[in-house]
Amino acid sequence: MDWDDWQDEYLGYLAQDRGYSQHTVASYQDDLQDYAAFCREQGVNPVSPPQGFLRAYLANLNERGYARRTIARRLAALRSFFRFLEQATGKSENQAQQIRSPKLGRTLPIFLSEDQVEALLQAPDTRTPLGLRDAALLEVLYATGARVGELVALNLEDVNLAVGCARVLGKGRRERIVLLGGRAVDLLKRYLSAGRPELAKNGAPEPALFLSRLGRRLTVRQVRRLVAKYSEAAALNLHVSPHTLRHTFATHLLEHGADLRSVQELLGHASLSTTQIYTHVTRRRLYSEYRAAHPRA
Repeated sequence: MDWDDWQDEYLGYLAQDRGYSQHTVASYQDDLQDYAAFCREQGVNPVSPPQGFLRAYLANLNERGYARRTIARRLAALRSFFRFLEQATGKSENQAQQIRSPKLGRTLPIFLSEDQVEALLQAPDTRTPLGLRDAALLEVLYATGARVGELVALNLEDVNLAVGCARVLGKGRRERIVLLGGRAVDLLKRYLSAGRPELAKNGAPEPALFLSRLGRRLTVRQVRRLVAKYSEAAALNLHVSPHTLRHTFATHLLEHGADLRSVQELLGHASLSTTQIYTHVTRRRLYSEYRAAHPRA
């Protein structure tokens, strides 16, 4: 098989066997296509590059000004692809496995203060169907800490307003229950009674919880645009994404005394080490408050 065939086989494996989300599979595809484009420029077969070629590709990424984190992600994608190729062909030629990933500085996640969250959540105009949808959507993101892909995948049957919870499908197709606060439940009830029925009139029957103005399931890109729009309306003066609300959810829980393992469970992290980044955030806030308040700090 040629490169395109192997790439299609690999992406299908990620989606069907590994249960990766559509967004994650698309990211892997972008990384592989960039590698393949470089191979074509150099007259090299992407499936069986000569020894040392992958190092040349990574050096080219560096020359093009890519961040270390992006280079590390591209290397990880190539390792995974060539490992798949090894298993499929029985040939042991995974050059990427021999290359060490660039060292990454651990960056602390950006999160909002409680006042900033309040301003953001109050920004939608709930007198309109779209405003009701957006208010409920923002509240659910903050109340649950769900990933944006998990949010747009929610169907009506996944939400239990009587209990105040929802069932989401996370990374690796791992199912978990997320909790809805009272405010999120109230707004969802209003959206489902007065907002969603109006939006549903504009399209074919759709099981999705959150609908577009055309009555279709909202996309990840549309939700990102909505969050950015209301961040600007709330005059937050910083880049806010759906993931910012996920970071904010975790940080606020820990600041108010939540147990780290409980936060791990709510976020759907497979490893506690992933959740521990938020302890650095809360510790930094504690140090800042100490220096500001203690007379001899």
